[in-house]
Amino acid sequence: MAKNDMDSLSIEELAALRENATDKLLEKVAARRAELEAELEKLSQYDRLAKKPQSAPVAKPRKSDDKRGDAKESIAEAA
Repeated sequence: MAKNDMDSLSIEELAALRENATDKLLEKVAARRAELEAELEKLSQYDRLAKKPQSAPVAKPRKSDDKRGDAKESIAEAA
């Protein structure tokens, strides 16, 4: 709509135009939101697959760490 066309509209007509534009914009936003949420739901299945707990190997202390720990305890007991 050209600016000249809007200049010729009454206040009531402009208000109605504004309301119609707002309603249409809300409809389009809601439709786009629904599209994005559906896409996000599709993508979230991959997130669930990646987050499945896998049994991680248990870290065992090294023999050298055990000896150091014993030495530290002996020093602490002597003090």
